Amino acid sequence: MDMPVGILYGIAFAIALTLALVMTPIVKKLAFAVGAIDKPNYRKVHTRIMPRLGGLAIYIAFVGAVLAVGPFIPEGLLRAYDYDMIRAILVGGTIIVALGALDDRFELSAKVKLVGQIAAACVVVFGFGVKIDLLNIPFGEAMQPIASWISIPITILWIVGVTNAINLIDGLDGLAAGVSGIAIATILIMAAIMGFVPVILLSTILLGGIIGFLVYNFHPAKIFMGDSGALFLGFCLATLSMLGFKQVAIVSFVTPLLIIGVPLSDTFFAIVRRWRSGKPIFAPDKGHLHHCLQELGFGHRRTVLIIWGIAAFFGACAIVQSTFTQSHAANWITFIVIFVLMLCLQIGAEIIGIVDNSRRRRPVLNLLLRNRLKTQAESRSE
Repeated sequence: MDMPVGILYGIAFAIALTLALVMTPIVKKLAFAVGAIDKPNYRKVHTRIMPRLGGLAIYIAFVGAVLAVGPFIPEGLLRAYDYDMIRAILVGGTIIVALGALDDRFELSAKVKLVGQIAAACVVVFGFGVKIDLLNIPFGEAMQPIASWISIPITILWIVGVTNAINLIDGLDGLAAGVSGIAIATILIMAAIMGFVPVILLSTILLGGIIGFLVYNFHPAKIFMGDSGALFLGFCLATLSMLGFKQVAIVSFVTPLLIIGVPLSDTFFAIVRRWRSGKPIFAPDKGHLHHCLQELGFGHRRTVLIIWGIAAFFGACAIVQSTFTQSHAANWITFIVIFVLMLCLQIGAEIIGIVDNSRRRRPVLNLLLRNRLKTQAESRSE
């Protein structure tokens, strides 16, 4: 007798949550034993040596839950392509976790990590045929097929870009895990609306692993996820958010961008900031969103909760935007969502100084202020 799908999802979540709760303390001891530790420096907010490698616990929870519930998946529920998709995430994720674990221990160069990330992305694309081959561009009439010579580099660039975006925001206790969890929950809700079973299952499992790890990672953290966790979560987010392109016409071009809006926007502002200051794009600094919020006087936990709230707002926008994609007003809804978010991002960036630490260059705020002063002056003259 086949297990009801709802019960299957619940069991998968419980297994992943339990495995993460059990494995994280074990991985913590392993990190100290092998020397995978994070020492304080001028860029970091922690003041004592911390174990890294926490992503290994999330990975074990994810793989363990997938293997545990695999034999109980009702026959006919998943198609051949769905199994290829699951295998792609497992194999590519294993490469990413191995790469991140080596970096947690030996601090690999940026070039070596980039090559490893491209290799994992190539496994997904060439090994299992998972790639973006349908695109719904705002104000387009329908899903448009794109040629392989375009879809393959776009897919690889998407996976590598999102993988690194999550890694860049991993600067405070629970920040990257929480933002990733919110993004995964967004994907889960959208997949449930669409009835996309494989993404529901994988998102449920990954969310269980993240929540279990957050028990030890929220401030004050007992362990960091390290590159093994940030890269793995970024890889999973990139792959899961991309899958709608191939299977479901309701997903538009901007929806995956909204799902991971916080890490992508932080990465974009970091690139602009470093380019303007003449620094290498990959050079670390203390100008990220969480650094700016702390400079404004917010404490560690409050800063993390604020960014979680921003991530949740992006997720809600993604759900609203995708829900109305098939309506007659879909193009205008997409345009309005993009415009409002871009305006909010620009104003927020000017307020906190994420691009200009001196906060002297505020074109939008200055324009709004001039208009307000002009309106006040006109009202006085009347």
